[in-house]
Amino acid sequence: MSVAATPDERLLVPDRPSYLGAGASLRSWFGATDHKRIAILYAVTITIFFFLGGAAITLVRLELFTPQADVVTADTYNRLFTFHGIVMVWFFMVPAIPATLGNFLLPLMIGARDVAFPRLNLFSWYLAILGGAFTVATLILGGVDTGWTFYTPFSTMFSNSHVFAAAFGVFAVGFSSIATGVNFIATVHLLRAPGLTWFRLPLFVWSLYATSLVMVLATPVLAVSLLLVMAERVLHLPIFDPAHGGDPLLFQHLFWFYSHPAVYIMVLPAMGVVSEVITCFARRRVFGYTFMVYALVSIAGIGFFVWGHHMFVSGMSPFAGLVFSFLSFVVAVPSAIKVFNWTATLYRGQISFEAPMLYALGFLGLFTMGGLTGLFLASIPIDVHVTDTYFVVAHFHYIMVGGTVSAYFAGLHFWWPKITGRLYPEGWARFAAILMFFGFNLTFFPQFILGYLGMPRRYHVYPPEFQVWNVMSSSGATVLAAAYALPFGYLLWSLIWGRRAPNNPWDATGLEWRTASPPPPHNFDQQPRIDVGPYDYHPEAVAPAPDQRPRRRQGEDA
Repeated sequence: MSVAATPDERLLVPDRPSYLGAGASLRSWFGATDHKRIAILYAVTITIFFFLGGAAITLVRLELFTPQADVVTADTYNRLFTFHGIVMVWFFMVPAIPATLGNFLLPLMIGARDVAFPRLNLFSWYLAILGGAFTVATLILGGVDTGWTFYTPFSTMFSNSHVFAAAFGVFAVGFSSIATGVNFIATVHLLRAPGLTWFRLPLFVWSLYATSLVMVLATPVLAVSLLLVMAERVLHLPIFDPAHGGDPLLFQHLFWFYSHPAVYIMVLPAMGVVSEVITCFARRRVFGYTFMVYALVSIAGIGFFVWGHHMFVSGMSPFAGLVFSFLSFVVAVPSAIKVFNWTATLYRGQISFEAPMLYALGFLGLFTMGGLTGLFLASIPIDVHVTDTYFVVAHFHYIMVGGTVSAYFAGLHFWWPKITGRLYPEGWARFAAILMFFGFNLTFFPQFILGYLGMPRRYHVYPPEFQVWNVMSSSGATVLAAAYALPFGYLLWSLIWGRRAPNNPWDATGLEWRTASPPPPHNFDQQPRIDVGPYDYHPEAVAPAPDQRPRRRQGEDA
């Protein structure tokens, strides 16, 4: 969505100071209120957490290469998968797209100079980095063995590890999410450019708005749950501990009331990213824009009512189980609508397979597989069979890692020229996208078979008949690790040796492409006015100027 741009506006990089040149001192970065710099701070932070969490799961997969305990002890194994889960879920997956791409792009996409509360934005990053660093230090120095869910009575009765400190760090990071959600909601409501009505908003903005509602409404429930766990451990209150009259199922209800909507905190922004990428590289207006908007909002709303499908084996009333099973099938409908609409957008499109598009297509395949297996888990008889097995692990990773991380990389590559003003080597980026797709399937598809055959999760010793599937999964993890490391290398390379990026290398129609690459500190020299709908392609906006390249082609990677 944008006003039509002339070729000169699209392709020429004006000689003006950018947000990157607004001061290079540490104080100018750590005290910055510019949403773009804060997004960079978040990106660096979550990248560190990503590789820390990846290192922990590498040791787990090495241990599972053989049926016996060859690498680590049982206690260390418990601490490793807990470390991986806590770091990847709370400190990478939840903030991955909203806090980085969302922070950078939301004001640009709606024609604003910054977010509504710039200082609150910086404060949310400090909460995230301090809470995350505190928890990671606790996990490394002391260790936690309860799993990332902090399930009681593990976290209240049976664990002698540092549960209180780890839960406190996650508690602090939760307030960072709330602050980000409040900021985004206020920004969308108050700072849209003239003419930018609700149904002219890009789908990425809609996805951030829906995600922010979930952050604000659901995250306090997690905060209260963890606060009660900490109070019970320190004050010995009878809350969750059955030995003192507490109810451990109460924690499961509270935890999953947040954590199922938290799935959509991770997935909804990914859907918005993929919508932007597919419409750009298919050269078509998004099919069914209004339905896509209602689907995003519906997923966010229905997600609050399906937490019970995580508890089918917890002694739930069969009538309540039927209700939660039905609602779990219902929430799949708006997700399916989005997949159908993306497919219809691709139909007869002028598709080009640049790296962002390959990552987006990978998202489509992996998210669809994760969604279909989610229907298995919504069925009570099948869920009873596969609960707490590797089937659940595989389903979770297809949605969260296969879907969200693929979309994150799609968005990172798509907006990298805008963020940095540099072009990355396209050939290496395409190779990494393809490698990630195959490495991910080799890692996690065997786990569906393992789970259906009955291998429980979180076991480091297992029957020998499961070894072949675990060897396949561990081998795939090696490929996947290489696919994740490649972008880290060539994107850093592009910062120094990459060619200067034009303002709009993809000929995209978003308002963010109407400013320089990288953008100036205040985004726009003049307040833009919007007079067209989202994703409208104008002939003059897509025709290449003489002797200019609107997009890089194969063989031009240097």
